[in-house]
Amino acid sequence: MRLKVLFHDNCFDGAASGGLFARFYRLHVRRDAEVRFLGLAHGGPEVFPEGSFDADEHAVVDFRYSPRPELTWWFDHHVSAFVSGAEQAHFDTAQNERHFYDPKARSCTKFLTDTLAARHGFDPTPHAELVRWADIIDGAQFPSAEVAVELEEPALLLMTWVEHNQDLGLKERFIADIVSRPFAEIVAEDYVRTPLEGLLDRHRKSIDVFRRRARLEGDVVTFDLTGDDIEAHNKFIAYYLFPQCRYTVGLTRMPKRLKISVGSNPWPVRPRTHDIARICERYGGGGHPVVGAISLPADQLERARVVMHEVIAELSREP
Repeated sequence: MRLKVLFHDNCFDGAASGGLFARFYRLHVRRDAEVRFLGLAHGGPEVFPEGSFDADEHAVVDFRYSPRPELTWWFDHHVSAFVSGAEQAHFDTAQNERHFYDPKARSCTKFLTDTLAARHGFDPTPHAELVRWADIIDGAQFPSAEVAVELEEPALLLMTWVEHNQDLGLKERFIADIVSRPFAEIVAEDYVRTPLEGLLDRHRKSIDVFRRRARLEGDVVTFDLTGDDIEAHNKFIAYYLFPQCRYTVGLTRMPKRLKISVGSNPWPVRPRTHDIARICERYGGGGHPVVGAISLPADQLERARVVMHEVIAELSREP
């Protein structure tokens, strides 16, 4: 039996959800299952690229819904889980007992483990550290921006690693490790520790780049890092440097795409009044009411900048 787990790529919550579902599956469904993983990104040219559904059973976790009959299990908590109204209607009508959705859940990891515990007797107790930190990270439940940016906790070092790693083999090793080992042990492994040294150095430099590039326009911090060789960055730096802001909108260049990141301050002086997921959806992206992203092809820099400024303008107006 071949199980394929499709998960939100370069995301601590996505990796944790994928690993814990695989653990559940081997304990409660098929102990001898051969499990493979595939990371997926919101806003690509195809939601599910060709070849996504090529196993005997498929689980999609922390990612969008598909009406395809090959989708065996599904867990998500993104407001933008459905690409269209037709897909949501399909989900609502099908009432599949293995498809679960809760847009109010802070993390897919906790939603998934709570659901599997209630429905199938899965015991999440051995994974309490993982579930707790996935909920903190994905729900931006840090006590302060300093905790989120200064990265002193092992879980936050692992968050930093997973957000940058592009090696599929290491993704699978990491997923296996986080469901079976203490975080401090994983951080000490060469495959994590060695790249982390460079990543933390880049993190410190990226804070300096933010100081030069980021601007506060009203309530919105804006930044364009496409010329600074920064593919991914700690999304809390803006709030660390500009604690008075309500929103952030930033543009970065990745190897195969341009990414517009949109966020709201978890520690706001004034509360958020916009639904960020809905804004991002209009440009093919998605996310949550408090945070989201839009991806465009790598050769559409001018278009990306236009979209970025449209989003900034909308966030600058009260709805």
